[in-house]
Amino acid sequence: MQATSYTYDPETRSGQVLLDDGTPVPFDGPAFDAGGLRLLRPGQRVRIETEGEGAGLRITLITLQTF
Repeated sequence: MQATSYTYDPETRSGQVLLDDGTPVPFDGPAFDAGGLRLLRPGQRVRIETEGEGAGLRITLITLQTF
């Protein structure tokens, strides 16, 4: 699934992405670390892997979207 980076805190390595419908979804440090990224800027397109659905949707991996 694709999304857009919305917020990122380098201290905790957590933040939020916006799904294409505008829904914000938070991610935590382990999801960020799983993608091997070092930095994330607001507005970057990202690829995410999730588990759960609805209010229980959780990001398990976040990485940059490459074409």
